[in-house]
Amino acid sequence: MPLQASVIMLGVKDVERAKEFYVGGMGARVVQAYPGFVRCGLGDGSSDLALYEWDAVAQDAGVSAEGSGFRGFAVHHLADSRQEVDALVKAAEAAGATVIRAPAEAEWGGYDGVFADPDGYLWKIASAA
Repeated sequence: MPLQASVIMLGVKDVERAKEFYVGGMGARVVQAYPGFVRCGLGDGSSDLALYEWDAVAQDAGVSAEGSGFRGFAVHHLADSRQEVDALVKAAEAAGATVIRAPAEAEWGGYDGVFADPDGYLWKIASAA
C-alpha cells in the first residue's frame, strides 16, 4: 500500500490566529474544532490541514519543542494559471502572510511565488502554464 498524506499537521503558536489565517483569509473550511486543535478542509482532492499547539505536536511525537528557523519543509500548491498564483499570494499577504518571493518567472520555465504563514511555514504557489 503506498504512503498517503491524509492530514498535514502544523504546530502553531496560536491556534486561533492560524485558524483565522487559513479559514478567514485563505478560504479553508473547518472540519473539526476543539480547544487547541482545528482540522481544516482545503478542497476536493487535497489533504486536510490540522492546526495544533506547537508544544502538543512535539509532545505527541515524543520530541523536544525547542527549535526555530527553517524547518526543511514547504507546502506546494499547483495552480492552473499565473493569475491564480498572483491571486493566492495576494490573498495570503492580505490575510497576514509574509511574501518571501513575489510571483515571477521561474528558472524551471513556469511561474511561482513563495509566502510564509504567520507561524513561518512556507507555501510555494506555482503554475507550469
